[in-house]
Amino acid sequence: MRLTLLWTDIMIWILLFAIVAWGWVVARSPQVQKQWHTIFKSSIALSSAIILLFYLLFALMDSIHFRFDNSSNMVSLLDMAFEHRIKNRERTYSAPFATKEYTKDIAIDKNGETIQIYKPLKYVHSGNIVKNSIKALIVGSAISFLFIWLHILWRKKRGSLKNDINWRVGYITFSTLIVLFSWLYIMSFDYHVLGTDKVGGDVLYESLKSIRTGVLIGVLTTLVMLPMAVALGVSAGFFRGWIDDIIQYIYTTLNSIPSVLLIAASVLLMQVVMDNNPQWFETTQQRSDLRLLFLVIILGVTSWTGLCRLLRAETLKISQVEFVKASKAFGVSKFTIIKRHIIPNLMHIILISVVLDFSGLVLAEAVLSYVGVGVDPTMYSWGNMINQARLEMAREPMVWWSLFSSFVFMFVLVLSANLFSDRIQVVLDPRNDS
Repeated sequence: MRLTLLWTDIMIWILLFAIVAWGWVVARSPQVQKQWHTIFKSSIALSSAIILLFYLLFALMDSIHFRFDNSSNMVSLLDMAFEHRIKNRERTYSAPFATKEYTKDIAIDKNGETIQIYKPLKYVHSGNIVKNSIKALIVGSAISFLFIWLHILWRKKRGSLKNDINWRVGYITFSTLIVLFSWLYIMSFDYHVLGTDKVGGDVLYESLKSIRTGVLIGVLTTLVMLPMAVALGVSAGFFRGWIDDIIQYIYTTLNSIPSVLLIAASVLLMQVVMDNNPQWFETTQQRSDLRLLFLVIILGVTSWTGLCRLLRAETLKISQVEFVKASKAFGVSKFTIIKRHIIPNLMHIILISVVLDFSGLVLAEAVLSYVGVGVDPTMYSWGNMINQARLEMAREPMVWWSLFSSFVFMFVLVLSANLFSDRIQVVLDPRNDS
């Protein structure tokens, strides 16, 4: 077994290390520490941040891939944890916690007559739900207690036991998530907790695998979009003249093209190139990963215009304030003014837009995959799950759990991101006094 990283794995880990390094540098600033301290004074923001960290944890677990020497397939840490549900597929649909299939099948009774019955599921053990739930509660409570105890020791060492951050709410949120996922995981050994899909795949496993796709779409697309939006928006607002005219022409032209059509055309063009060069890929995972990477780049190139226009307008206003005019009068270079005066006063807009765009891009992936121009159909994503559920909802009896599961996981992620961004806006916006 050897470590094998896909392109998106490398990008997400490099981005994570860059964020940690940036946070370590910025945390040395007392002003920045005070701002983030004020953000987490809100219980809602603290709980939302903990939920977002849980999603990030699952995305990182699914971004460490290994390949066995005798196999061409790659497995992640998340795949290893759910190996019992990957190999043991049922024949077809089954409802959550069911012991039999969801639809009747033809069978032969003892008298040799043909009958229709609900066949029992092969890989459900009908364990004691109450006993397993108590076990999950004990395991989850022990894990959460350990981490909370370590965090309290760390706070005590820093001398920050008594501050105005409501850590009790954070501990409750953390413990609830730990106990919930412990319960889901322990119960998955005996039941299909969220049912199975058409080919017998476990819906809980598919929902957790889809977290990586949603997080990567939101995070990496923002990484592609942000430098272009900031550079062009600040340049247009600060330098004005013909530079402003050219940049306005570019984003006005892009905005005049329907974004769905532009993305669909780019994805289909990329698909043709991939089909004509199958030698580029050793495994289906590498092919799916490259399509995801291209989709990230396409979304980034087509979604920078809104932030660019916003930054241009704000830069026009900031460039007229007294301290910027004084810097120009003293002969300070334009790039120094941008670095020291313009960018710092735009950071609240940038951070708010990044978090809001993240939730919007997660929803965009679901819509694009639903219409068939999103991620590869073989890749786990909430959009693909919703696309498959489109036909399942019309069945009789109706198969509802795939749509329900993808909706809940996506709803919690987007809601947490929006609530967190609201608090960032309140704290970092200089027009607010909170």
